[in-house]
Amino acid sequence: MFRVRFWGVRGSIPVPGPDTAGIGGNTSCVEVEAGPARLIFDGGTGLRGLGQALVPSMPVTVHLFFSHVHWDHIQGFPFFTPAFVPGNTVHMYGAPHVTGTVETALGGQMETPNFPVRLTDLPASLRFHDIHPGQAVDLEGGVRITSAAGSHPGGVLAYRVDHAGRAVVYATDTEHGAEPDRGLVALARDADVLIYDSMYTPEEYAGQVDGLSKVGWGHSHFEAGAALARAAGVKRYVLFHHDPSQTDAMVRVKEQRARVLFPDAVAAYEGLTLELG
Repeated sequence: MFRVRFWGVRGSIPVPGPDTAGIGGNTSCVEVEAGPARLIFDGGTGLRGLGQALVPSMPVTVHLFFSHVHWDHIQGFPFFTPAFVPGNTVHMYGAPHVTGTVETALGGQMETPNFPVRLTDLPASLRFHDIHPGQAVDLEGGVRITSAAGSHPGGVLAYRVDHAGRAVVYATDTEHGAEPDRGLVALARDADVLIYDSMYTPEEYAGQVDGLSKVGWGHSHFEAGAALARAAGVKRYVLFHHDPSQTDAMVRVKEQRARVLFPDAVAAYEGLTLELG
């Protein structure tokens, strides 16, 4: 089995409501089932729904990889049901920074007065692993997760999952340059699926829509995503981390424009499931 499912696809802040219900309003969370391993990429508010779906399968072992620890990528963890149940094991991976680690970030958001339960009080087995750009993690069943640095304030990691001759790449919260990022091109080379930060349209990125330029904010647009997908020779490009101001209709227009540049492009939405074989 090699399956990808999207539980949260928004960036910056959750946006529930009638104008976003089709795409979904939860922040970043992507589940990958690769052979015997269950992987999760980022712990945004989409992690809550994923946790509830895992309850019938408990006890479970999951591997949670954080791209970085900005709030929209960690704020779902305090509501991740398996972490509250003894017998479950949650491995968590992320890059250490001068300001702390994944463990200190998760612990900080669960301290009083932010939350009534401390990280250290959770009864599941929580195991933290520091990883660095270029480092690989090997799991059971021949599953390998390789990391690479992206471009985002404070730093960010992109990940590639290889299993049984197939590959999926998760590269969110990274800003493009004039040319596709060589490190990300190498990471995504010949991948079956590239999940890439496509937060903006080119017009939104340049500030032509609201007069506020997004240059330097650490995010990309679909033209950059299509260019990266072509340069890396990937099979499918998934637009991800949609701007919270974009309605369902706006995301669909963004998707249509992306398909002109890369025909096998799809905008991520909650519940989207991709079977890699």
